[in-house]
Amino acid sequence: MPHLFDPLTIGEVTLRNRIGVSPMCQYSAEDGHATDWHLVHLGARAAGGAGLVIVEATAVEPRGRISPHDVGLWQESQIAPLARVVRFIESQGAVAGVQLAHAGRKAGTARPWDGGRPLDDAAGGWPTVGPSPVAFAEGYRTPQELGVAEIDRLQAAFVAAAARAREAGFRWLELHAAHGYLMHSFLSPLSNRREDAYGGSLANRCRFVVETTRRVRDAWPAGLPLTVRLSCTDWVDGGWSGEDSLSLAKLLRAEGVDLIDCSSGGNAAQASIPVGASYQVPFAQAIRRGAGVATAAVGMITDPMQADAIVRNGDADLVLLARELLRDPHWPQRAAKALRQPVPTPPQYGRAW
Repeated sequence: MPHLFDPLTIGEVTLRNRIGVSPMCQYSAEDGHATDWHLVHLGARAAGGAGLVIVEATAVEPRGRISPHDVGLWQESQIAPLARVVRFIESQGAVAGVQLAHAGRKAGTARPWDGGRPLDDAAGGWPTVGPSPVAFAEGYRTPQELGVAEIDRLQAAFVAAAARAREAGFRWLELHAAHGYLMHSFLSPLSNRREDAYGGSLANRCRFVVETTRRVRDAWPAGLPLTVRLSCTDWVDGGWSGEDSLSLAKLLRAEGVDLIDCSSGGNAAQASIPVGASYQVPFAQAIRRGAGVATAAVGMITDPMQADAIVRNGDADLVLLARELLRDPHWPQRAAKALRQPVPTPPQYGRAW
């Protein structure tokens, strides 16, 4: 079996190892434009040895931002700041990826360090949209139900953002269908109460995600990876489930998706989530084996032996780290040392290893 420091090739792209930087919002953009913070933050993780660096949830339209400080790709002027980040990431031997997203009914909130609560209009918030007029939680706005024509326009926004991502130089694209944001809210019966072609049956609730994926795949170069992040369960009875995720993964594989990024939760404020080491890895294992598609494992992965075992056991093809890489951008180098593998390090840092 491959191990954590074996290369991973998908289409025309080869990662130098199986370690990726999970997309993590930095809430540091200016009118959707990436800043020096993004260059330094993401560049440090590339220099630290990761094989893949994925830019945070990047909004396809202004009302799709989680906060007023999120990165976007809804206009041409946002390309150049991201292209600068991409060039540095790639210069360090890593592959640059971006996650395209729409926050849906969870949009328009304050930054976490400002309280994270929904913002009213006076504080810079805005009306939200979703599959149905069901608020995420107390204090959140009730979203406007999207009409079919508006759904089509939003799908076109994803396609346009994907074209801008390619112009910026990204070689890895992820669609965000997790954590209670717009795509996920269409999937889950907890948030989707529609009675038209986009609601009701599992096939109908999957329609928005499948159609959007199809349109993006047609626009994104065939040789470059297209991936989808799923919340594989809502962790609530009667919500989106692991079995549903397996069914959707099979549909997405048929649409040309190369990898499923397996997360969970985020769509139900009352969910009880059994957080612990590797708690989401079984989802990656089940989809990899059941749908015949590559997967990424995420969630409370902190130890080199733990990450290596996930790959060696065939539970996932790729391990994405989040908080651990916030704590230590050089984690891949420490992991290589611990696993007695060549250390992926820039020559400027060679004396340290």
